[in-house]
Amino acid sequence: MYGLVNKAVQGFVTSQFGAEAWEAVRRESGISEVAFVGMNPYPDEITYQLVAAGSKLLNVPAEQILEAFGRYWMVFTAQEGYGPMLAMMGDTLPTFLRNLNPMHERLRLTFPKLKPPHITVTEETADSLRLHYHSQRAGLAPFVIGLLKGLGELKKTRLTVALDRAKGPGVDHDEFIVHFGAPGSAP
Repeated sequence: MYGLVNKAVQGFVTSQFGAEAWEAVRRESGISEVAFVGMNPYPDEITYQLVAAGSKLLNVPAEQILEAFGRYWMVFTAQEGYGPMLAMMGDTLPTFLRNLNPMHERLRLTFPKLKPPHITVTEETADSLRLHYHSQRAGLAPFVIGLLKGLGELKKTRLTVALDRAKGPGVDHDEFIVHFGAPGSAP
C-alpha cells in the first residue's frame, strides 16, 4: 500500500487516541518509520502490523479499527487534495460506486504500483444494491463497511451496510448489501 494509507492510519490513531497512542502503536508494530511518504509504496504487511498493534494496545477489535478507519479514510482523502475528484464521481451512492474502477485506473497514473480493488454493483433498486468487492488483500471487509458508511456521510445519505458473503474457501470476493436513502437523508 502507498504511504498515503499509512499516513491516514497515523492520522486516525492520533485524532482518536492522541499522539502518544500513535507512538505506542508504531513501536508495538515494529515499524521503524516515524513518517510515511504518501507517494511511496510500502509492503502491505506494514499496514496490517499497524492495525494489529492498534488493536492490541487500544484494546479494540481489529474489525472495529478497520471499520472506523474506513470512515476516516473518506474524510482524510478529501482533505489530502482528492475532494474535487470525489465530488465529480457522482451525486448518488450508486453512481459514485460505479465510477470507482475508472477513478482507480486514473490514480494508477500517479501511483503506478497501486493494486486497487475491483468493484461491481448488481441488484440495484431505488434504495439498495449489492456491492461485489474483489481485492488481492484479505480481511478488509470491515474497512469496506467503514468506507461505505463514510461515503454515506460524505453524500449526506443515510445507509446501512451488511456483509452478505465473505471471501474465503470457494468464494473469491466479498459481497455487501447496501440500503440507502435519498441524498440529504442523513440524520
